Amino acid sequence: MQRRIYILVSAITLAIGATLQVKAIDLTRADDDHNHRQEHEQQKYTCPMHPNVVTNYPGNCPKCGMNLVLMPEEKRSTPHSDKSRAGVERPMHNHQSYRADSPHEMHQPPPSHGGHAMQMEMHSSIDLADPMSREGSGTSWLPDSSPMYGKMFMFGEDMLMLHGAIFPRYTNVSTRRGDDRIDAPNWLMGMYSHPLGDSTQIGARLMMSLDPLTEGGRGYPLLFQTGESWQDQPLHDRQHPHDLFDELSLSISQKFDHDFSAYLYFGYPGEPALGPPTFMHRPSAMDNPDAPIGHHWQDSTHITFGVATAGLVWRNIKVEGSIFTGREPDEDRYDFDRPRFDSYSCRISWNPSQNLALQGSFGYIKSPEALDPKTNIHRTTASAIYSLPLGRDTNWSNTFVWGQNNATEEGKTQSFLIESNYQRGRDTVYFRWEHVQKSGHELVLNEAAHTRIFPVTGYTLGYVRDLSHGNGIDIGLGTQFTINNRPDTLDRYYGDDLGYAFQFFLRIRPSLHTHGEHEHSEQVAGAEK
Repeated sequence: MQRRIYILVSAITLAIGATLQVKAIDLTRADDDHNHRQEHEQQKYTCPMHPNVVTNYPGNCPKCGMNLVLMPEEKRSTPHSDKSRAGVERPMHNHQSYRADSPHEMHQPPPSHGGHAMQMEMHSSIDLADPMSREGSGTSWLPDSSPMYGKMFMFGEDMLMLHGAIFPRYTNVSTRRGDDRIDAPNWLMGMYSHPLGDSTQIGARLMMSLDPLTEGGRGYPLLFQTGESWQDQPLHDRQHPHDLFDELSLSISQKFDHDFSAYLYFGYPGEPALGPPTFMHRPSAMDNPDAPIGHHWQDSTHITFGVATAGLVWRNIKVEGSIFTGREPDEDRYDFDRPRFDSYSCRISWNPSQNLALQGSFGYIKSPEALDPKTNIHRTTASAIYSLPLGRDTNWSNTFVWGQNNATEEGKTQSFLIESNYQRGRDTVYFRWEHVQKSGHELVLNEAAHTRIFPVTGYTLGYVRDLSHGNGIDIGLGTQFTINNRPDTLDRYYGDDLGYAFQFFLRIRPSLHTHGEHEHSEQVAGAEK
């Protein structure tokens, strides 16, 4: 009995000792884990493109998808570093702070842009104070969260961004005025910027198109499209080709304060401050090979031979004005037309949030059509572009545009457009709805119908599946179908058949820009150090 009691007491003693030892180990481990977590929480990661994005963990930027980089320790926000940062911190213009680990905290001060973080910050080539993702066509604005498809090269502090697209395709358009053909609408653009100190930047852009070769002088079939001419005859139901040189511009911008800047822009050719970003530069339209049929009510001045624009930006509001050449490009798509500077425009842009870009503009366009030199146009436009990133490689982009032409003798005609584009990984679905009022003169009807106004409508649905995706070049196989409505009074010109069009195409463009590219390896290594 005593032996059993001794064994039991010994077992209890050993058990208690083991328990105490395990607890000691656990307490030590808890302290180590706490210290590790505390050390990890002190690490801050930021996006080189959006320095206001700050997280406690590595990953991808929720706005542009770029890899987050470790912030230099001396630049991280701590309770004791506010005073030391006050003299060097330059908050990014017009940006709210985005805390990915706390989505409802949107007003934290942005991280410092000094050191490598400043070198990595990517600005618009037009205005040093704007992020590159905001840059649209000409001097127009996109939402800050817009996806960017392009290839970037860094040469020290100089930046070069290349982007573009080509659509080899077969298209077939019904009705008597339709046509079918094999063609390839295309464009290529380069944007370059060079800083002159911390508050000044010069920029240059070049945009070209081989449309004169792939589309010919008549352009491609597009029901109810109008504008410009071929062989001294007005084009109708066709989209005119773009010139070989669509933009050749220089700009200089000056940042006076963290929320106030100004710029000058000169283009020959270029784009004045009139209308929304041109259709091929809008994320909602990038997968659609066709131009809108309201193009000449909304954004047709994007190729203008002679433009001078001055703009002021305060926080997220921009006011700008332009003088430019009203005459549209002539039939020789390879030359540089004579600058006239006989027209003017003004535009107010407002980006109230990261995902929304609004604009309203007015312009006087003198004698845009060479075949109708006495007709002048007062154009008024308004637009809203909404871009919503939904994940690492998912985005939903939408555009609404209203445009009004008040033309000599014809009076006021209206145009409306809604576009939507949903892209998720390799798959993209897009939609476009348009309603435009066009005169008989614009549609090239008989003379008796020239002063009559005809409302025409288009509904387009398209789908693209990327065969190659995220490898530098995205090659997508796509198709789209369009149904057009018209008044019965136009049947004598178009026939009794339903107006429709279909096409099959390849969409070839650079992949979504991310930070994991070869050209950035040195900068990333420096930022991580």
